[in-house]
Amino acid sequence: MMIIQKLKICIILSTVAIATILQAKTLKINSPDQKISVDFIIGADNSIGYNITCENDPVLTGDLGIIRSDGHFTKGLTLLSGSDEKLVEDNYTLITGKKRKCTYQGMERVFHLKNSSGRPMDVIFRVSDDGVAFRYVFPDTSAEIKSINKEISGFQFNEGTIAFIQPMEASKSGWSKVNPAYEEFYTQGLPIDSLPYNEPGWVFPALFQSGSYWLLFTETAPDRDYCGCRLQQDTLDYSFYIDFPQAAETIFNGPVNPESKLPWKTPWRIITIGKGLAPVVESTLGTDLSEPSRIADPSFVKPGRSSWSWVLLKDDSTVFDVQKRFIDYASDMTWEYCLIDAFWNKQIGYGKIAELADYAKTKNVGISLWYNSAGDWNVAPLEPRNMLLTHEKRMAEFKKITEMGIQGVKVDFFGGDGQSVIAYYQDIFEDAAAFGLAVNCHGATLPRGWQRTYPNLVSMESVKGFEYVTFDQVNADNQPQHACMQPFTRNVFDPMDYTPVSFSEVPNIRRITSNAFELATSVIFWSGIQHFAEIPAGMAAVPDEVRDFMRDVPSVWDDTRFIDGYPGKYVILARRYGDMWYIAGINGEPSGKSITLKLPFLQKKQKALYITDGSDNRSFSIQSMVVAPEISVPILLKPYGGFVIKVK
Repeated sequence: MMIIQKLKICIILSTVAIATILQAKTLKINSPDQKISVDFIIGADNSIGYNITCENDPVLTGDLGIIRSDGHFTKGLTLLSGSDEKLVEDNYTLITGKKRKCTYQGMERVFHLKNSSGRPMDVIFRVSDDGVAFRYVFPDTSAEIKSINKEISGFQFNEGTIAFIQPMEASKSGWSKVNPAYEEFYTQGLPIDSLPYNEPGWVFPALFQSGSYWLLFTETAPDRDYCGCRLQQDTLDYSFYIDFPQAAETIFNGPVNPESKLPWKTPWRIITIGKGLAPVVESTLGTDLSEPSRIADPSFVKPGRSSWSWVLLKDDSTVFDVQKRFIDYASDMTWEYCLIDAFWNKQIGYGKIAELADYAKTKNVGISLWYNSAGDWNVAPLEPRNMLLTHEKRMAEFKKITEMGIQGVKVDFFGGDGQSVIAYYQDIFEDAAAFGLAVNCHGATLPRGWQRTYPNLVSMESVKGFEYVTFDQVNADNQPQHACMQPFTRNVFDPMDYTPVSFSEVPNIRRITSNAFELATSVIFWSGIQHFAEIPAGMAAVPDEVRDFMRDVPSVWDDTRFIDGYPGKYVILARRYGDMWYIAGINGEPSGKSITLKLPFLQKKQKALYITDGSDNRSFSIQSMVVAPEISVPILLKPYGGFVIKVK
């Protein structure tokens, strides 16, 4: 009897499942090369979702929808129409980037829906050869402020997927309540069903490996009408979904969650997909889908390299005589900038800063000045504070320093990812642009493609950078594998002010990276202005060939190629500037690696300079070699070591 009852239940469940499938409606979008396919699904309960396949392999599935304060756009939806597939193309040039000239092609479909109250919402999908993006649009017009309570966008992975993902810090935590600042180590290679719950969520970009596929998740930079988002996990089924900031992530008592008049559009949700790591590392989707430049004439933006005293010498170095030496140092190294950090207002003063700027001009060096962004959202004591809080204050300060000859500002300690904070960033970018100032943000959110929209944004920190090595031995011990995570995550789409390259010993810290590892990070990491950690004495102590390499290494690249690597273990990249190729590798592990390089992108047989580790991790081996597309190059990556090859 029990068996018959169970059989009846199975038949009923099967009938319901078949009926549900029959009632569901699927509309398809394919990538230009037909390898990636997205099914947009209208479920039996008129909910919406999607499936992604790559070469017919299931990769990802998820729910879609928005809960607005004035209505749900999750279930009970009616599909009014779906557009035909349309090819969207874009060609653009970046001032700051791993690739100067970028080309985008994606197939687009727009699905026009209405909810049970008759309010419209569009879902737009774009599918390119390297991934999938979608966003929501509310196309009607209303002067009334609408707010979004929750975004339902979800990401259900295949069984066995592993994560390389950074936890978000809790708001108002850490030293002087400066978090969140995207400054944690990545959880590396952990199965998603073993990932611990983290209440503030997980930051973008987030990397996942699902079988032979790699998926990198991020979003485009939100505008003033949206917050910065993060991923949160669903502990019931180990999926992830889009989540909003914590309540304290606000400034000026402004909004945290998104609110706006209509029409209104959300940021793009971006999923870069590759069979292997090369399509992910080489992708430009993060800027392909960001807004074009809002600065009419960004010709004042000049990428470059910079000297910087603070990271090794700290606050006591922010004095006139030391900064003058660092201007001389930048000039000798042919670097374009010198950054003068915190307390310059008290320890040097405006009058002497103007004198330094005049002196720097005679040396063809530009000066950048540090500012604490803060109002009441942190208690960091570093100065100058509160100079950039309002439009009027910013305009007065920027006018004052540009008349002195200052060319850039570094703004530190922001208040999180709430909508009011996101607007504050953009206010700073726009006001700085009015005075021809470059901007670098520290203690900050992820750029998310802002460097295309605001080309004077030359870099953002948003990483546990080299300064942390100087704070604690634990950070120094984790530096190699942490550095080997960044080319696969944080530094894929956006400039990263890691402040690399220190040949000097760090006071009271045992640096475990080799000097060749440090040299290689000048190529492995990219930033519109690359602030180098090394000081004059340390640079004077290395061989001439190393010093000359540091004189010549570019800060902006025409092309980037992934050669080999694995997140957190090792990475080898090739970057091109003009007709010159720079190839670099770093090893994040305590064991050596023998690797054979193939360089098919080279045009012909050429001479090259090869610098790697010498007999110990503080010495160099320097030699000439010949490279060609048909020649395999054997490389020994020593423990925590590195190398560079400069193709002449």
